Amino acid sequence: MTSSVSATVGAGRDGVAAARHLARWLALAATPTFAIMAVLTAMIGGGAADALCAAGHGSVLGGMVPMYLLMSAFHSAAWLKLIAERRGSDK
Repeated sequence: MTSSVSATVGAGRDGVAAARHLARWLALAATPTFAIMAVLTAMIGGGAADALCAAGHGSVLGGMVPMYLLMSAFHSAAWLKLIAERRGSDK
């Protein structure tokens, strides 16, 4: 028979593991989401939002498409970590 304290601790560990698993998948979702947003914005056009974000006035980094590409690059650490882990397990 288990006590209520040990059952609660086990449930807490499962919750933490589930939260970590969810956080890992959310981190993996960021890069392709921003890449898709960059492609859609480039194809459809940003309209007024693109004009507002083009604060560089002719800068290469002005506009929504470069912003989404930079955000995609900055969030790629989760993918790089996953690739490194997979290559490490292949050896």
